[in-house]
Amino acid sequence: MIERTSLKAQTNNIILLLIQQCKTQNQLKQIHAHILKLPFSPAITPLLSFAATNPAFFSYAHALFQNLDRRTTFLYNTMIRGYVQSKQPIKGISCYKDMLKDGLIKNNYTFTPLVKACSMILRKFRHVGLSVHAHVIKLGFCRDPFIGSALIEFYALNLDMGKAEELFEEIPVRDVVLWTVMVDGYGKMGDVNKARLLFDEMPEKNVVSWSAIIAAYSRISDFREVLCFYRRMEDLGLKPNESIVVSALTACAHLGALAQGMWIHSKAEQYKYTSNSILATALVDLYSKCGYMKLALTVFEEIHDKDSGAWNAIIAGVAINGDAMKSLELFDRMILSGTQPNETTFVNILTACTHAKFVDKGMSLFESMGSVYNIGPRVEHYACVVDLLARSGKLEEAERFIDEKMGGICNCDANVFGALLGACRVYGKVDIGNRVWRQVVSEGVGDYGIYVLAYNMYREAGWDDEAKNIRRLIEKKQMKKNAGCSVIEVNGIVEEFLAGDVLHPQADKICKANKLERNDETSSNTNLDKRAAPKLARASATLLSSLKLNAMWTSASSVDVFQHTLGGDARELDAGLASGRNSQ
Repeated sequence: MIERTSLKAQTNNIILLLIQQCKTQNQLKQIHAHILKLPFSPAITPLLSFAATNPAFFSYAHALFQNLDRRTTFLYNTMIRGYVQSKQPIKGISCYKDMLKDGLIKNNYTFTPLVKACSMILRKFRHVGLSVHAHVIKLGFCRDPFIGSALIEFYALNLDMGKAEELFEEIPVRDVVLWTVMVDGYGKMGDVNKARLLFDEMPEKNVVSWSAIIAAYSRISDFREVLCFYRRMEDLGLKPNESIVVSALTACAHLGALAQGMWIHSKAEQYKYTSNSILATALVDLYSKCGYMKLALTVFEEIHDKDSGAWNAIIAGVAINGDAMKSLELFDRMILSGTQPNETTFVNILTACTHAKFVDKGMSLFESMGSVYNIGPRVEHYACVVDLLARSGKLEEAERFIDEKMGGICNCDANVFGALLGACRVYGKVDIGNRVWRQVVSEGVGDYGIYVLAYNMYREAGWDDEAKNIRRLIEKKQMKKNAGCSVIEVNGIVEEFLAGDVLHPQADKICKANKLERNDETSSNTNLDKRAAPKLARASATLLSSLKLNAMWTSASSVDVFQHTLGGDARELDAGLASGRNSQ
């Protein structure tokens, strides 16, 4: 009997070693066949466990599990974990339901993968996760750190940060993963202040933690903070991951920070990241927005597997730099390469046609969206076509297009209204512009730029009463123009100024220097009639009051003074192009 037991143990050990050496499913089947031929039945558990935790063999594990006469808690836990690893969360949850039917005792190893399965199907089956959480509470597993982490991740993904924080506070020992989940959750909600507070409190940070806080600032377009965190990482000697480098390059593109972007590019080459197509696309975007199209094209051509994102970036880049023909050539190359264009591709190529006034080509491309590429036009595409027709002076055609394709002007947005009003002003089509303006008022559109376009149209056409009415509406609604923005890069550091900005660390010094400069200009202007000064002062005060401007200095003058005050290698950047905000 002892010899038989010893032989069985030795056989089990040999089988276990053989299982661990399996490389193919055929080898696994051979071992299974050998087990079935033995005079005694070794436990099938090691075989099933090995297959379930290896995605390549999971289908075999599933077949084994389905044919078992007797299933244990351990085997159920193994299969639930296997389903999650194989990206089959619904089957994992079904497996848990079968476990409940079999009346087996659940343990802490059951719920960690189960909650992860619920997180994977959160959008469609949120209630399932809530039910599983109820089971966790009922069975007393709330303080298990692994289950707690999984539940916090579930609620963070659901953007229920109140519940996530409640669970977070209940866990006595919090690891870096748990802290990072909280930072990431608040970042996805847009609450960067809370995310930053938690990040600063973290006793330990890893590269994923840094990635979470940088992504949080990137989502709200606070690109200065993105670059500040990137520099902090570099100063601490931490190696950023590819995601962080992409965020930093994107920030440089929006700020127009060419020198800093080139420095980050050189670091990416050191880290061997440049083969990453997403990172290369970010580089194309950076160099395009900074006007360095030769560099952008060089980086683009070096991308081995060009996806739609890379093609979109280069087409858009060439378009914003004024070469519509090159954009069209690149679009043709994209099609010939077998890459399917998407909605963004057509926004970019239609924009290129708009600025070059290629009406026929633009209309042909728009029609091909549905007929050739099976892409349904969105409001952005309609706006591009209206802009294309309007800029080319074809305002009647633009109106017909709106009626036939968009169901009438009542379905337009601010972009379409702006395109029409701007063109009506340029081409003197006040009758059409008047109809558009009436629709703007009836729709309750509150875009300041639209009101200014209508005001200028009426004023230049001599419709003074209408222009005055718009001015009164602007004052009544207390509309304000976005503050002018200028950006300067000094010694690799990006400095950003808004009109009236008093929060800059060197605001006092800049203000004093600016005041001295203005005093010098005033004293040197000997041709100014002193008797006219009081009238000019009163007129200026009235104008400033009516426009609701309280800027102490313009953003551009702040840049000039800052450059002269600090010195160094300074380069003024086109913030209007780079960040899309109004540049003064």
